[in-house]
Amino acid sequence: TRVTTILCVVFFSATAQAQHAASGADLVKSECAGCHAIGEEAKSPEPKAPRFADVAALPSTTELSLKVFLRSSHKNMPNILLEPEEIDAVSAYILGLRKKP
Repeated sequence: TRVTTILCVVFFSATAQAQHAASGADLVKSECAGCHAIGEEAKSPEPKAPRFADVAALPSTTELSLKVFLRSSHKNMPNILLEPEEIDAVSAYILGLRKKP
């Protein structure tokens, strides 16, 4: 029925989001942890690099803003080229750090 279909879509969407976030966690550990605090660490190894939890807490941080940021080069960051699915995964991971109200 329609309710079952909706519940399946929600479940699979949540499962896919969790899988993206797990892939993103692996990716940021290997590519970003040298400069950024990627979890709840007190501070980033590189003082000028924001903690990902702080990035997630910014009101301006959205899925779209993260994806745009990750597709752009930045003066003070290494030029790491990510595939679209990696950008999705990193975005999901960072958004997953946002504290729930």
